[in-house]
Amino acid sequence: MKTTLKLATLAAALSLSLSAMATDITGAGATFPYAVYTKWAEAYKGATGNQVNYQGIGSGGGIKQIKAKTVDFAGTDAPLTEAELDQAHLVQFPGVIGGATIVFNLPGVESGHLKLDGATTADIFRGAISKWNDARIARLNPGVALPNTAITIVHRSDGSGTTYVVSNYLALQSMAFKRDVGAEKVVNWPANSMGGKGNPGVAANVQKIVGAIGYVDYADAMENHLKFAALKNKAGHFVLPTQEAMAAAAHANFKVRGMAPSMLDQSGKDSWPMVSATFILGYEHGDAAKQKAVSEFFTWSLSNGQKMAQDLGFVALPPSVVKMVEAEMKNLK
Repeated sequence: MKTTLKLATLAAALSLSLSAMATDITGAGATFPYAVYTKWAEAYKGATGNQVNYQGIGSGGGIKQIKAKTVDFAGTDAPLTEAELDQAHLVQFPGVIGGATIVFNLPGVESGHLKLDGATTADIFRGAISKWNDARIARLNPGVALPNTAITIVHRSDGSGTTYVVSNYLALQSMAFKRDVGAEKVVNWPANSMGGKGNPGVAANVQKIVGAIGYVDYADAMENHLKFAALKNKAGHFVLPTQEAMAAAAHANFKVRGMAPSMLDQSGKDSWPMVSATFILGYEHGDAAKQKAVSEFFTWSLSNGQKMAQDLGFVALPPSVVKMVEAEMKNLK
C-alpha cells in the first residue's frame, strides 16, 4: 500500500514537473495557413503535451502584433523586405506553399467552366468590366451562357496577405490595375465591391451574392464548395487551381534573405499563376524558453506535418527548403 502511494505521489510530482517545463506559445496572423497551423498544433500537443495557439486575424494584424511583441510568432502571406526585417529585428521563413483562387457565384456556369486570362481578370477587379456578359469575358468563353448580371467584387476588408498575392499577380498583368487599385495588403477597390473579414468572410459573401467574384485560398475554396475559374497561365494554357498545378509553379530559389522568392506567374504549361509561400515571423532575440518552443514546434511540424498540410490542400516545402528553414530557425536566439 505504501509502495503504491509512493509511486502515485512520484507520478504526480513528475507530471507537475513536466507541466512546469512545458512552454505554451501564441501566434497570430494570416488566415491563409490557419487550417494547417491549427492542425499542426493539435498533433504537436498530442505528441509533446505543449500548447500552441494561433489566431487567424490577417497578415496585417499578425505583423502589427509581432512588431508590438504581443505574440511569440506571426504568420504572413505578404513577406517582409530585408529592410523591414532588419528594422524590426525579425527572422522570416516559409511554412507551406499554397495558391489563391478566383471564385464566383454565377448560376448555370459550373466550377472550372469559366475561363479568364490575366488582363481580363485585372479589368474585372478594377471595375472596368461590370457585367458578366461583357464581350471581353464572352470571347474567352464561347458557348457559355453568360447573363447580363452585374459583377460584385468581394475582397478582404482586413490587411491581407491573400490580397497581397492576388493584387501583385494582377498588377503584373495590367499597368492600369496597378495604377488604379495597387499591389499591397490593402488596396483601393472600385465602387462595385464589398469586403469580407478573412478568407472565410470573402467565401461567405461570394456564396450569398449572385454575380459575385472574389478570391480566397485554395483550401477555403474547396472547404466551402465554391466555384472557381480557370486561369490562362504564362504559357498560354488554361489551368485549374489544383495541388499539382501549384506544385508545378513552386520551383523557386529560396536562397535569398527572408526566404521569399516570387512564385507568381511562373512559366510551365501546368503552372497555376497565383502561387505563394506563406511565411512565419519570429524574433532574432527574445525570451529563451519561448524562442526554443517556437523553434521546436516548427521543426517538429516540418518533419511530421507535411502530409497533414497536403491533406488540407497545401503544397509541402521541398526537402531542400525544409533544411534551409531548420538552419534559419537557429537564428531565433
